[in-house]
Amino acid sequence: MSVTETLSKPEITPRKKSAFREWLDSILFAVTAAVLIRWLFFSAFVIPTPSMENTLLVGDYLFVSRLHYGTTTPVTPLQVPLTHQTIWGTSIPSYLDWIQLPQFRLPGFSEVKNGDVVVFYLPVEHPEMYQRYSNVLPDLHPHPTDLRSNYIKRCVGIAGDKLEIRGGQVYVNGRPQALPPRMQNEYFVAVTTAVNEENVFRKNGITDYAQFTETFDDSITANDQMGYIVKTTAALAEKLKSYDFVKQVQPMFMEKGLKEPYLFPRTDLLNWNKDNYGPVAVPEKGMTVPMSPANVALYGDIIRFFEGNANVALDGDRITIDGRALASYTFKQDYYFMMGDNRHDSADSRYWGFVPKDHIVGKAVFVWMSIDPNPTSFFSKIRWDRIFRVIH
Repeated sequence: MSVTETLSKPEITPRKKSAFREWLDSILFAVTAAVLIRWLFFSAFVIPTPSMENTLLVGDYLFVSRLHYGTTTPVTPLQVPLTHQTIWGTSIPSYLDWIQLPQFRLPGFSEVKNGDVVVFYLPVEHPEMYQRYSNVLPDLHPHPTDLRSNYIKRCVGIAGDKLEIRGGQVYVNGRPQALPPRMQNEYFVAVTTAVNEENVFRKNGITDYAQFTETFDDSITANDQMGYIVKTTAALAEKLKSYDFVKQVQPMFMEKGLKEPYLFPRTDLLNWNKDNYGPVAVPEKGMTVPMSPANVALYGDIIRFFEGNANVALDGDRITIDGRALASYTFKQDYYFMMGDNRHDSADSRYWGFVPKDHIVGKAVFVWMSIDPNPTSFFSKIRWDRIFRVIH
């Protein structure tokens, strides 16, 4: 009789991770999860300027959905996770531009529509453009596409639209566009006496105002009326009329034909201003335009910098590719025209031009926190009425 010996494997006791290793793994998992969520689903932003008042206020913290329009793949992969342009609290760049990848957009469930509040990368931070716009945006710096400054504006013109502004009213394809409910304009408030600014303006939510006593426009301040220049909504402007010391409240718009400096496009061919602008055709993929001198001024920059063309040159009122002057041009991607809701205090497409589709980041969805940078008291620091406010 034979006997077969069975050898059992010695038990192996799993090696317990050190506390430091467990902490490191947890941090790595959290950072990876945060990067994926921030890239695929939504990002958090804070409003630093008043260009979208009174829809969005300085100090509003909001979530922006990347799912609506489809998130884009990274162009600059060599960057510190969860940073944008610089390492936290320093001026040290957080990325290396040694590798630049082609960009692709994942499927979304919506296209950018007229009236959407959109976050996008600022196009004029292109390395060959930014210096020309420093008089409008003094803090511009060149960055790769996916690391340019995030801007938030309202889309007033989508690809293929014909857009015009007449007396402050936006017209799209010949029809007046609905005004944002909390849009701000500039008003002259004529008064009979100096007012208590805290009780009259700040109590009504008006934070941008200045006293004015000299005639600057005979149609507004005839007979040297004393008054204030305020930026506010139409509803609040109407409310100001109820005060007995207010003589009149009049919107301030630039006259048609009065050319405004630093407006886009930079040309003497067009006498436009922020209140009377266009008409202009917003470029659409597949749309062909003749290369007239005015169209070269309007579309020359995007043909050079955002269409993937090589050897493009602007020569006065001509544009050439490989030395051949273009008689017409067919666009390769869609573009958008963006404006701030604070119409008289917003550096937007009226000043620096169109936003390419590959610069679109996402749709602003709701405010999750709002902190007043200039509270009247400690208890008013948080604007409780704005928390979880849906953005329209």
